[in-house]
Amino acid sequence: MSSQASLATRALPRLGAVGRQLSSNTRRASARRHLSSSPVAMGETYFPASIQQHPQPSLSTLKQQQQYQKHTSASLNPYKSIAIRREGKNRWERRAALTPEAVEKLIKETGIKVYVQPSTKRIFSDDKYRAAGAIVQEDLSPADVILGIKEVPVKDLIPGKTYVYFSHTHKGQKYNMPMLQDVLDKKIRLIDYELMTDEQKHRLVLFGRHAGYAGIIDGVHGLGQRLLGLGYSSPFLHVGMAHNYKTLVSAKLALQSMGNTIMDEGTPKEFGPMTFTFTGGGNVSKGAQDVFKSLPCEFVDPKDLPKITSSKNTRLDRVYAAEVNIEDHIRHKTKNVFTSVEEYHAHPELFTSVFHKEIAPYSSMVINGAYWDARFPRLMSTEQLKAIQSDPANKFRMLSIADISCDINGSFEFMSHATSIEDPFFYVDAINGRDHKDTEAPGVQIMSVDILPSELPLESSQHFSNALYPFVKELIRGNNDHPVLAGATVAEGGSLKPTHEGLNKVLKETNAKENLAKLKASLGATGKTSFGSSIKPKKVLLCGSGFVAGPLVNYLLRDPNVSITIASNSQAEATSLALGKPNTTVVPLDVKDNDKMASLVKDSDIVVSFVPTPFHPIIAEHCINEKKNMVTASYISPAMKALDERAQRAGITIMNEIGLDPGIDHLSAMKMIDEVKAEGGKVTSFISWCGGLPAPEASNVPLSYKFSWSPRGVLTAGLNDAKFRMHNAFHEIPGKDLMKKHFPDVPIYPGFNLEGVANRDSLSYVDTYGLGPVEKMDTMFRGTLRYKGYADLMYSFNRLGLLNAESSQQNFSSWPEFMDSVLFGNNSSNTHDNKSRRAAIADRLDLPKNHASVDKVVDALQWLSLMPTSSGQAPFRAEGSTTALDSFCALLMNKLKYNPMERDMVILHHEFGVQLKDGSEQTRTSTLTSYGSFETYTAMAKTVGLPAAMATEMLLKGEIPEKGVLAPTLPHVYNPILEKLDREGVSVLEQIVQKGMRPTLKWGGSGVFK
Repeated sequence: MSSQASLATRALPRLGAVGRQLSSNTRRASARRHLSSSPVAMGETYFPASIQQHPQPSLSTLKQQQQYQKHTSASLNPYKSIAIRREGKNRWERRAALTPEAVEKLIKETGIKVYVQPSTKRIFSDDKYRAAGAIVQEDLSPADVILGIKEVPVKDLIPGKTYVYFSHTHKGQKYNMPMLQDVLDKKIRLIDYELMTDEQKHRLVLFGRHAGYAGIIDGVHGLGQRLLGLGYSSPFLHVGMAHNYKTLVSAKLALQSMGNTIMDEGTPKEFGPMTFTFTGGGNVSKGAQDVFKSLPCEFVDPKDLPKITSSKNTRLDRVYAAEVNIEDHIRHKTKNVFTSVEEYHAHPELFTSVFHKEIAPYSSMVINGAYWDARFPRLMSTEQLKAIQSDPANKFRMLSIADISCDINGSFEFMSHATSIEDPFFYVDAINGRDHKDTEAPGVQIMSVDILPSELPLESSQHFSNALYPFVKELIRGNNDHPVLAGATVAEGGSLKPTHEGLNKVLKETNAKENLAKLKASLGATGKTSFGSSIKPKKVLLCGSGFVAGPLVNYLLRDPNVSITIASNSQAEATSLALGKPNTTVVPLDVKDNDKMASLVKDSDIVVSFVPTPFHPIIAEHCINEKKNMVTASYISPAMKALDERAQRAGITIMNEIGLDPGIDHLSAMKMIDEVKAEGGKVTSFISWCGGLPAPEASNVPLSYKFSWSPRGVLTAGLNDAKFRMHNAFHEIPGKDLMKKHFPDVPIYPGFNLEGVANRDSLSYVDTYGLGPVEKMDTMFRGTLRYKGYADLMYSFNRLGLLNAESSQQNFSSWPEFMDSVLFGNNSSNTHDNKSRRAAIADRLDLPKNHASVDKVVDALQWLSLMPTSSGQAPFRAEGSTTALDSFCALLMNKLKYNPMERDMVILHHEFGVQLKDGSEQTRTSTLTSYGSFETYTAMAKTVGLPAAMATEMLLKGEIPEKGVLAPTLPHVYNPILEKLDREGVSVLEQIVQKGMRPTLKWGGSGVFK
């Protein structure tokens, strides 16, 4: 139980344990739910004996019945009903005052009605509240008590209700006086969470620790940005904003990973040892310190900071921290020492702060979590900051302030305004007396986000709900005189409570009545302000318009502030893609036209490249020159990897490998690997399979395959060399033998007849996934799935010259003519019959003439019209083709296409051999199976286009801080995208399938070719 919940429970009559934390495992949560035998819990009408003695009135209409039931249900239950409102002040606000588990418990214990306003962004879905027994509806007027988090807009305040939320009024905050006036006018009972305290005035219901959690994460992220702006790469670049992580555990994992980099590479030597100063020792500071301890850190006494920062022997493979409290920087003005806490609180005007002399010059970053109000001396004034910035000795100090307390013009006089999650940082240049947002210009970075706990909505809501629960029970009992609730009541019945009557003066001074009237007038009939939107439109340049572009375009255009320029060498294709879509423009694309490409890139905010792989580095060069981020679904080629350092210097992100394979395979693999590591285990074996296939009912063609993406890419992928490790041995397969040495049986699902081939260099992903050293792994393998028979046919096609990528010197008129030249050389003539061709094919494949596989090859060649048939001869040369491979691709594109009402399918399957913390072993899997839709997209388009779109969206919002040439392997990248994919119906199933067994894999080909 949390300390806050414990305090709250002690302050009340015995109520039983508060609600358990909501499990992240939905199956476990639903398994805990059961039907109560009480008639109230079963949803039946319960009549006390005194009511049962009287006959029910005669009701003749449904309307009368409903009115009667409403009246009796309200009068029979002695408890008040409650509602949970939808948060709307900020788009990032996803918290809830009560979790679904707490709602379920409350309903079972009291039988009350709980109303929940629907929300698509709340961390807990509407369905979870419905499952808990709540009534999900827009109208909250039936409820007696309405719970929220942030201030309620005047248009939403319902007269005569009890509201509980953070009102930000009791200190006389002027900006909320119109709302307070509306509370009074509507005779609302207003209870403020911030005022719910015990006898020692300790707050009981608060988010302070979670503000600290998020604040230090955001602050470290900002520090990485600041160092980069000053021209220094650092490990701090590898941490995102707190909201990028699904859970606090994920965020801590990212910090631990960054900490490993610090231990390996150190922090920039020019900055000496990095020192972090935490002000205060309360919930906010302790929360920040708790997360900070994920790093390799050493806490020191504040008085030792000068010695540490000046020492030449101080280590750079760790960071240093100090907790600074009032005795460390507060001095009596005449005695020049800190006397006592009692005297300081009684006579703060007798004291001053020496923070600017004894702490700030030795701090790389300050994390401010201390309470402050106007009676007390500031930590630092603007003039004191100016003196620090004017001293060359402080060039590499006071880089950043994470002001979690967020007191505007408060502890730090120069902290002039709160910032937003979208735009969290600004810089103060005290020498020139200006605020700015240029990361490369002089100044101390300020992070002053005022809704930090909303960045960790799951944990903060669970913690808050546990603490609030006992007081909610008092509210629904109508126990308004409970000391905690009475002390937190600001207004009731149209008047301020006696302890808050001083606010009447503020209401008058701020012309609250007049301003409230103006506010209501500005809302007008729509209920929205008339000030307009300040969101800057975003321009996306999409290079390419092929198979997978549709889902990306449609996903990004859900945001009305996004416009897309579709640049393509196929105007018909691009025009079709843009048809009927707003905010789209179609332009011609010539990647090799430097001037036009530069102009297109310059006029965009981000570039998505869906062109063939060799052209990605050319587009990336333009992105580096114009300092524009870029996204591509392709593998990181050597040419692209060579651009990493230049991309970092340009301050841009080039996110690669964010499609299906590569893409979702990385996301799901890293999620499982990081979870295993967090449990103290390790992955000893990794097998990954992925394939885009026809749905079984559409696979009745040679190769059992149809094309849902680039045919050339499919065919050339089967010619790559492969490297992998299996059963403690290294293996290599040359590209020419890849299809011969395939895996004849891949038993993912018994209903699928699957085989597989090795996929490129599996060993390189040991480093990508952080699994090394590779020599200690049992198996490291990545492969491509196909239906059985594909590999043998494709190997045969290669042996027959159909995959020849060299320029063809002869101009054949038809495929049979080409095939005869391959089979018979200069002896080719029209006199050959299919019997002689069959014999030549067998000879070419080194197989006996009567071998069954020869029949399969001949049947396939005839079906594809590569041998003379009664149905005619297919032309050899397709438009624009210069090689046999190009022509074969064009032929297959026509012959192996999806017909109307045919679906494709994607299967992605990972198998992890895991050694647990206790030394035992188990096998875990994660599997994605997705089918295409007749009405919308192919499975391939969906699973490639959507991840790329989501990465693009994250970069547009500044949610991926890392710079350079990247793959999506960090938690703040893979967690949000997997969560969004799940909402789009692309879901990964994770299972523990075996304990005590390692994954197995057999290979060596089908035995057809020796």
